[in-house]
Amino acid sequence: MIKSATDFSKIAGHIHSVETFGALDGPGIRYVVFFQGCPLRCRYCHNPDTWLPGKGREVLAGDLVQDILRYRNFISSGGVTLSGGEPLFQPEFCLAVLHICRENGLHTAIDTSGSIALEECRPCIDEADMLLLDIKALDPLECKSLTGKDNRCALEILDYCEQIGRTVWIRHVLVPGLTLERGRLERLADFLKEYRCVKRVELLPFHKMGAYKWDALGIPFTLSEVVEPSAEELQMATKIFTDRNILI
Repeated sequence: MIKSATDFSKIAGHIHSVETFGALDGPGIRYVVFFQGCPLRCRYCHNPDTWLPGKGREVLAGDLVQDILRYRNFISSGGVTLSGGEPLFQPEFCLAVLHICRENGLHTAIDTSGSIALEECRPCIDEADMLLLDIKALDPLECKSLTGKDNRCALEILDYCEQIGRTVWIRHVLVPGLTLERGRLERLADFLKEYRCVKRVELLPFHKMGAYKWDALGIPFTLSEVVEPSAEELQMATKIFTDRNILI
């Protein structure tokens, strides 16, 4: 039986899908909820079908957590990750799910692009156990070129997590010719090594497995000619961070 106040259980939101046995979205085995709606338009996004808000499946927070609890034994050493889309794009629903999960003893993580203003998403950050925070690019103009928005909100969220001691795993997509460049990576690593809250950096190789979704939606995929990173390029990127004692 779910333990929670009725006002949280009855808050509705829209989700795209769920993954009941996720191993790539935070520590341990996790139940991953992919929220519907995102304010960014990342050029390398592999889930453009999650962009539009109000689509997907409408669910109540209580009903969603009721399903999550069916998998408690499998995720007992992991937890629940709210991903997307952008979970903080639905802050009330996100907070409700986090709150009910916490009341039921589940570890929670928010996988966020950092695209929502801190004043809007602060309660969610306070409620979560950790963040998986995307840093699209350290330079604000490069970030805007990649995503349609600069990185001001993401850096404010990171500073807030440092202030309150919230655990953060940074995620950074390596796109040859764009983010996968030695100088950019060195500047990012030097920036991140000053944050005590950053416990890990995940370097995610660019791939085109979601390109078919762009075609299906009739959206031009501008990175179709980009070659996926080589093993040597990935080793170079990893070494930049490990040389600075940053856990990969």
